[in-house]
Amino acid sequence: MSIEKNIQSLMKEVAKEVTVIAVSKTKTIEEMEVAYNCGIRDFAENKAQELKLKEETFNKDVRWHFIGHLQRNKVKYIAGKVFLIHSLDSVRLLREIERQYEKINSIARVLIQINIGREESKSGLMVEELDEIINELANCQFVQVMGLMTVLPKGDEKSNRGYFKQVKEIFDKLSQLKAKNITMKYLSMGMTGDYREAIEEGSNMIRIGEGIFGKRNYNNQL
Repeated sequence: MSIEKNIQSLMKEVAKEVTVIAVSKTKTIEEMEVAYNCGIRDFAENKAQELKLKEETFNKDVRWHFIGHLQRNKVKYIAGKVFLIHSLDSVRLLREIERQYEKINSIARVLIQINIGREESKSGLMVEELDEIINELANCQFVQVMGLMTVLPKGDEKSNRGYFKQVKEIFDKLSQLKAKNITMKYLSMGMTGDYREAIEEGSNMIRIGEGIFGKRNYNNQL
């Protein structure tokens, strides 16, 4: 289907309370224009320099999301340019985000990425590492945690639901914590292949790439 038809179909299915983020990595400005004209206002990139370039080129009233593993030396490229950083995964990264946002006197809105499947190949905190980052957040003045994000291991619907339930439970526990600089507002779970289960298990933010734009094309140039 076309981008227009994909978005129309998606919007009919997804409740208004759920934010649909168009994952535009490797996609052209022209393709993003089509999505924008269909009502999409949230776009996500997984590379800091590509986000910076698109943010400067795609001059629209949109909210940018960073969803990839964020290297500490790349934080400077996206500081002040993104609505949400979805991939806070270490105390060292937290400290660098704090440092870069202090420079511009702005608040970084971030999600803690949970490696719920405990996969070595994926970024994200293990559940037992949460206390350390929560304690470090108490020292921050320029970082506000707004929720959680996760990327699941490959699996079937049953295993997906199990993982989504676990992350929702963590989300609910943190909601009751009343910790400094932590507000559980966004639960970023679900992609093209599993967003339906994610929404049913409590997600209010889904990241859709192929389900909007079709297959990725890594040969595309801006």
